[in-house]
Amino acid sequence: MFNFDTEQKVFEIAGIKVGGQPGVNPPLLIPSMFQKGDPAIESRRQRKFNKQLAGDNIKRMEELSEMTGMPALVAMVANQGEEMKNYIDFYVEATDLPFAIDMWNLDPRMEATKYVAEQGLQDRLLYNSVTVWSPDVPAEVELIKELGVKHVVTVVMDMVNQTPSGRLSSLDDMLDKMKPGEFESILVDTSVMNLPATGICALANRLVKEKYGLPAGAASANGTYMWQKSTYRDNREKWGENAFVGLDAGTHAASVALWGDFIFSGPMWGIDSVFPAVAAAHSMVSLMNWAETGELTQNESTPLHKLWPDYVKTLKGEE
Repeated sequence: MFNFDTEQKVFEIAGIKVGGQPGVNPPLLIPSMFQKGDPAIESRRQRKFNKQLAGDNIKRMEELSEMTGMPALVAMVANQGEEMKNYIDFYVEATDLPFAIDMWNLDPRMEATKYVAEQGLQDRLLYNSVTVWSPDVPAEVELIKELGVKHVVTVVMDMVNQTPSGRLSSLDDMLDKMKPGEFESILVDTSVMNLPATGICALANRLVKEKYGLPAGAASANGTYMWQKSTYRDNREKWGENAFVGLDAGTHAASVALWGDFIFSGPMWGIDSVFPAVAAAHSMVSLMNWAETGELTQNESTPLHKLWPDYVKTLKGEE
């Protein structure tokens, strides 16, 4: 159940590994910055943001990554190319980590991607994303390949067949269209449509890994923050202040436990609960994989090794 016969691809994005057999490598967490509601944003129109606050958030993410062993990078959100350029300039000064650009419209996303290429930052860019909704996938792939993009997220979805098999058939089609790109890394986002449908994504992740061995995951935060806006916001007093925190962290943990190699985990302000929850879930997966295969992950950067080193020694027979 937690081990695949198919060879699992492990990609490397600016030193960060993603993919592989469940429980062997730590999952990649991708929180977002500069989205709507980010306290760091002061004025989008004037391209002003609180660099101290944004920098502190990145440092906290780095600290949690070091504590748990789980790699992380930031998906920066912007509406216009010029706005994203400001964020990129800030980010590469603040950290050596890779980054993703999160822009729904193609033209500003291409403008930002061209800027990345001009700065020679292609090794650090996770292009987010080539989607089934792109007006011309082959043309987009050709453009970003010409710009030297190496690492890509593809979003798969079949609006007629919204089952796991629909996600897989969508991936079949997308990979055929993306072949000319021959990218170094392809991460498959299985499209969270709402919180319960995160379970559909989990099963789709398994199908993706079974057939192609590609790293699979999803933006589970899409589901949790939809719930926050539609249900929790108007009933906060009844639910209590901690209800959303628990729901959000638990959903991300389940997403990783059920064949998720990466997650888009939502705004930076959630990382203090998401990181430990996901670390606990991934440690359980490492043990489930060990129980099935008799082999314990040797990756000392996993949460299991980082947070439960004495237990690892016991499993190895060293204590």
